[in-house]
Amino acid sequence: MTKMTVSGGCLCGAVRYEIAGDLVGFYHCHCSRCRKSSGTGHGTNLAVKAASIRWLGGEARLGYYKVPEAERYARQFCTVCGSPVPRLDASLGLVIIPAGSLDGEIDVTPQARIFWDSRAPWSCAGDGLPVFAEYPPRR
Repeated sequence: MTKMTVSGGCLCGAVRYEIAGDLVGFYHCHCSRCRKSSGTGHGTNLAVKAASIRWLGGEARLGYYKVPEAERYARQFCTVCGSPVPRLDASLGLVIIPAGSLDGEIDVTPQARIFWDSRAPWSCAGDGLPVFAEYPPRR
């Protein structure tokens, strides 16, 4: 696991956070829900242990939406600008961090592309990363 300390926030700056902990996963997800919520060909998310996040501001401005029939998919966002921000996945004990919400560069790269079989035909092509039809195997 990679230890990391990063900060991030939403587009308008109302929501701010800091992550200090072990990186558990970093994936490009091509499922239809990630495509719809990002407006692009995939969502790119990091996962860290739940205790790794500290909200620096704007917690009162967090909105949350969970697709009722989804096992894991949910979205947390700033209610001012709509930007996706980290969310707790209590079932996994992880915080899922939209990579685009980070303030700067990180020294890790995505590990794989997941839900590859449901990607849009116009989405980006493979780049040598491993691909999985759905979730990657647990380690």
